[in-house]
Parts: sequence; C-alpha cells; structure tokens
Amino acid sequence: MAGYLTTHVLDTARGCPAQGIAITLFRINGDHHEKIATAVTNSDGRTDAPILPSDAFETGTYELVFDTGAYLDATGTPPEEPRFLSQIPIRFGMSNASHYHVPLLLSPFGYATYRGS
Repeated sequence: MAGYLTTHVLDTARGCPAQGIAITLFRINGDHHEKIATAVTNSDGRTDAPILPSDAFETGTYELVFDTGAYLDATGTPPEEPRFLSQIPIRFGMSNASHYHVPLLLSPFGYATYRGS
C-alpha cells in the first residue's frame, strides 16, 4: 500500500465544512522547513486531491499550516487585532506507508485535531 495524506476542516462553531481555507504542507528536517504543497478547502471542507499524493509520499515529520484568519473574517466572526487564531500549525509524523488523515476542527477560539481515517 502506498502512503498519502488528506485533510479537511470543519467549522464546529457554525456546524459546517470550512470552505476557502488555504493550507500549506511542509516537510520538516531539523530546522529546515521545505514547502511541498498548497491547497484550498472546497465546499466540503476538503482539498480536491490528497495534499500529499502517494507518488510524493515519504515517511518523516510534516507540518500543515491552516490560514484561518481570512476564513474567520469572511464568516462574520467579530474582528480582533490580532486575531486569536489567524494561523494554525499542526506538526505530526508519518512513520509508515499508509493513509494519514489529519483533520482540523475549528472555532474562533479553539481547535482540535486527531489522526482520522
């Protein structure tokens, strides 16, 4: 089985998928952060394709950065300066060639993640 990575974002405050969130994926090697992919969530809160497809998969440490500030602004969340959660980084390891799914559950003042399926 070839490994790959997927993600999605759910807006738990509004009870719906979070559309239009820009996501950047980095491969982490010591102090070096290599940008390897970008995507934007669709109407289902998912990316249109795996953010790391099987042909680019390598085990190692990765970081997904979710640019949530513009989404929260667009949904009418009262503005703050600076916004409490303008970017959310999630660092995780992938140790074998399998399907990794790293979702983000988002509200204006908190978030959660887990290894999904």
